[in-house]
Amino acid sequence: MKATVISIPVRDQAKALAFYTEKLGFIKKRDIPVGGGNRWLTIVSKDWQDGPELSLEPGPNHFEPCKVFQEALKDAGIPWTQFDVQNVDTEYERLKDLGVEFSMQPTEMGTVKVAVFDDTCGNNIQLVQGL
Repeated sequence: MKATVISIPVRDQAKALAFYTEKLGFIKKRDIPVGGGNRWLTIVSKDWQDGPELSLEPGPNHFEPCKVFQEALKDAGIPWTQFDVQNVDTEYERLKDLGVEFSMQPTEMGTVKVAVFDDTCGNNIQLVQGL
């Protein structure tokens, strides 16, 4: 068994696609209309194109419990997910220069260094570097 698609809830698929591709550097893999203005929209890491797809899921717009959970995590400062990077400090500076807002600057926590940013679509996302 292996994970092939992982969902990230977003409030605006077009805005999310722009953020995740233009700022974070992911690549669009699938973009299939599914009705009602929604899309089966997935992205992949440009460095791991055969790896798991991230589905930019419009769930918060159609399922109130999803919206409530997303808001609760965001309000508590808890990341929805994490992305591993080679160097958190380098990614932090690169993303800050692109206007990405961070709620946590690079911080060492035991065997990792982490930073947390706002994906502009309702989620905190954590960057992680193993030390």
